[in-house]
Amino acid sequence: MAKRNLLSEYSEELAVNIVKLCNENKLDSNIVFQIKKSSSSVFANITEAQYPQSLADMHSKFEIARKECAETESWLKLLFSTAAINEDTFKKHRNLCGRIKRMLTSSCITIENKMKQG
Repeated sequence: MAKRNLLSEYSEELAVNIVKLCNENKLDSNIVFQIKKSSSSVFANITEAQYPQSLADMHSKFEIARKECAETESWLKLLFSTAAINEDTFKKHRNLCGRIKRMLTSSCITIENKMKQG
């Protein structure tokens, strides 16, 4: 049985949810472009990190994914603040971003410790 990779699953869920959110709502086209770009970058970088050239490469991909996840959260906040999405929708997606960021932070700490050990 294949090992489940929750980080990959969550990042794919985020990217899919954001595409659906953008397709189902009338949102500003610039915000749609930006939030789709940042959320899909989370997914892409986590996927790339599964096939790293080195621990440093994996660490870099996870750091980029963490930044992109924070950017996705900021776009969600803007959508909520401008009443483009409701509070439940905002919290659902923000909580998923938070879960992903915590997992990425933990993974980065683990990788940093491995790199220090040589």
